[in-house]
Amino acid sequence: MVPILLILVALALLSGIAGGLLRAGWVLSLPFPTGHWLGNAAVSHGALMICGFMGTVIGIERAVAVKRHSAWLAPVASGLGGLCLLAGQTTAGAWLLAVAAVVFVGVNVVVVHRQRAAHTILLLAGALAWLTGSLLFLRRPGDASSVPWWFAFLVMTIAAERLEMTRLMRRRPGAQLSLGLLLGAMAVGAALSAFSPRAGGVLYGFSLFFLALWLGIFDIARRTVLAQGLARFMAVCLLGGYVWLAVAGLAWTGTALGLPLRDAALHALGLGFIVSMMMGHAPVILPAIARIKLQFGSLFYVPLAALHLSLIVRLGMGLYDPAWRATGALLNAVAIGLFAATVVGAAVFWHMRYRPQPAV
Repeated sequence: MVPILLILVALALLSGIAGGLLRAGWVLSLPFPTGHWLGNAAVSHGALMICGFMGTVIGIERAVAVKRHSAWLAPVASGLGGLCLLAGQTTAGAWLLAVAAVVFVGVNVVVVHRQRAAHTILLLAGALAWLTGSLLFLRRPGDASSVPWWFAFLVMTIAAERLEMTRLMRRRPGAQLSLGLLLGAMAVGAALSAFSPRAGGVLYGFSLFFLALWLGIFDIARRTVLAQGLARFMAVCLLGGYVWLAVAGLAWTGTALGLPLRDAALHALGLGFIVSMMMGHAPVILPAIARIKLQFGSLFYVPLAALHLSLIVRLGMGLYDPAWRATGALLNAVAIGLFAATVVGAAVFWHMRYRPQPAV
């Protein structure tokens, strides 16, 4: 089942990237007939990237962790939901994403039942945020009210994982409470955004900004960045992501106040923060869910640097020039492609280096 799901993950990612390039102004000429696929990918760009891609990956990881056959229904539903969106079957896709979120909530209830802790409760809260966003998408597919909830799902999931890691450090009194208050404010901001985009957006943006400060202060990455090898790479990914999270919070607030910063808000969060987290955790998560072993090396820093530089082009120079914004979007796609190629190369290198030798 995992290979099929990984194909759906790759399809959602590639289609989401293609749709994003189309939205950025690129005219894509592909060597095969696309029909309405590209247009559907552009319309459903956010749903494909957050639910079809990231939601399915997280669903696979959680299904592997809980070891229950029913848990696989979540990534299957989200993967097929992305496929339906690409086919133009928006209603069917929205229903499948809602089903995926419902099952995922159930999976996280199991996780909390097995280990009742602050980080598992936060994982459940993230699942509920995914469900809320998916129900809004089911009700109003063309409305943007689902986007803050979907992002909240990813942000809460990452925050939960980092909270678990901070157990290895001595936390200051009130650190856990302050994190809960920040994430609660983010959820309130997401809810308010459907009724008062200005007030909800400002609260949401402030919560992202101060969450970045919290992570920068309390995350163990401050210490592991001084280590070597994979631990240091993960820390660099995390700390760089926290900078972009702060940028996203400021841009989200500015957008709510009427400034033309929507592209910066969405992509500083979606690419700068979330994809940085993905790059940092992929060398650990991929072996766990796909049984693919990777040979880590310094080349992993190349796509990471490309991602950050491309975001500077897109969100810096592209702030006032649509041509630079489009160029930055293309470079974003190149950075993600470079990372995929690096992962494949690391897997091949490990296999060549450590494969069993035939008996003589």
